[in-house]
Parts: sequence; structure tokens; C-alpha cells
Amino acid sequence: MTTELLVAGSVALDTLDGPFGTVTDELGGSALYFALAASLIAPVRMIAPIGRESVDAVRDAIAGRPIDAGGLVVLDAPTYRWRAQQAMNRNIDLGNRDSIYDHWTPAAPAGYSGWAFVGSMRPDRQAQMAALLRGAELLAADAMLSYVRAQTPHARQVLGMTHWYFCNRDEFAALGGTDPETSRREWALEGLIIKDGPGGVTAFVEGRALHVPALTYRPVVDTTGAGDAVAAGMLARWSVTRRTRASLHDALMWGVACASIAISDIGVRALRKATHEDLLERVEEVREVASRAR
Repeated sequence: MTTELLVAGSVALDTLDGPFGTVTDELGGSALYFALAASLIAPVRMIAPIGRESVDAVRDAIAGRPIDAGGLVVLDAPTYRWRAQQAMNRNIDLGNRDSIYDHWTPAAPAGYSGWAFVGSMRPDRQAQMAALLRGAELLAADAMLSYVRAQTPHARQVLGMTHWYFCNRDEFAALGGTDPETSRREWALEGLIIKDGPGGVTAFVEGRALHVPALTYRPVVDTTGAGDAVAAGMLARWSVTRRTRASLHDALMWGVACASIAISDIGVRALRKATHEDLLERVEEVREVASRAR
């Protein structure tokens, strides 16, 4: 029996500044990054608010993929917009326009009991969505630094409802984290995943820490969405392998492989073009690097 996978998050039109120049109205958002990456491995359902001006672009982006977009809520409000500048292979958040969340009431499938990932969005709405999905067999969430700082109580509320949590070092500190394993236990998480960019990804679970290095020799064009791709690849692969402890390290490698593809072009362009075969090749690269790092 196949485990259902669902993502709830944002669809965005991004303005990105970097070595590639400046691009505007570039498709992005946590839900779209996750759905495109996960759909290289398994079917996924997507929930997000979206303005009417973006509907055709999003449907074109997911065409041909096993992505159920029935959870997209089309609103007479501007699509979420975010601006960032890339420096030293990381994004500096320059602000957003998130009024669409004032017009959106989160909703989830009744009685949903599969796996769910609540991607970064305004934390009050993220907390509402997490509460609606508390019946999920596995509930995971991600963070965004500016939102954690702006709405810390709501961000911590999300943290308290999830089984697995994904964050980078800055977000971990903003949530009050100290030592990852100590914080994982204090936060009553099954797993805490710390994303460290070129330093790779580390999962802290009961009794052990599992690390997967990044493919640092691969070119980095745009790091936007890398964390969503990590979560997508890891959760989609782990759901296929039935969530055994033995398969967790393998699932993390698939997450790193998805992120490596995502950052190889601007926005979601690389994930849109990628095939399952492309991902398999990238997974083998991650395995080789990980084996040499032991």
C-alpha cells in the first residue's frame, strides 16, 4: 500500500538577485519546490493559496507530473511575493508581500492520515495548517528565518505539533535551540534535520546523528528552495521504503540529491526539467561522496 504524501505551503513569485543578474516574477514557493522535487519519486498532493495571475504558470510548471493540485486555492489577491539577494551561496531575505494570507483560510482533506509536510509560510497560517494535519502518520515542517523572528510564538507552536522538523543553523538558534540532540528531545521530535548548505545535512534521531555531505563540486546557481527539495526528496523516498530506521540514511541522500538539482538553475527551472533518471544519477553521486566521507 502506497503512503500518501501531501505538502501545504506557499506558491510565490520571486525577485532574485545574484550572479545571474536579477529575475522578477520567478515561480517559487515552498509548496511548489517540494511538489516538483517529491514528484520525481512519488505522487504528491499540493495545498497553497495562489493569486489568479499565477494559475496558468503553476499548472504549466507541474504538467505531466504526478502532482494533485486540487488543493490550490485561487484568490482575488496578489500571489505571495518574496525578494532575496544571493551572496556567498546563500540567500539574504529582502522582504515579502504576503497579504494573500489575510484572504486564505487553511483547509486540509478530512481525516487525512498519510504523510504531510507544512512548508514555510506565514507562521500563523502554518500553525493553523499543522493543527489541521495532526492526524497525519508523519507530520513534518520547515522554517524561514524572517518569519521565525517575526512570529516566534506561532513558529514554536508549529514546532510543537510536528514529528520531524527541518531548519538551518540560524533558524535553529532563533527557535531557541542549543545542542541539536538536546533540543530534539526537549521539543519531543522524532527527528530534527539541520541543513547546513555546503556543509550538507544532518538528521538527529534517537541515539544517533546521520550526516550526508553536499555535492560541493557541482555548480550552484540559485540556492532558493534547496531546503524544500531536501525535505521533499527525503520524505518521498522514505515513504516509498516504508520509514524503516535502516532506510533513513538512504532517504537523506535522495533529499541532498534533489537539492543539488534544485540549486543548479534559477528558481524551479531545474526541477521542472529534471527526470527520475536524472535524479537516480545524482543520488549515485551523493552515495559516492558519502562513502568517501566515512
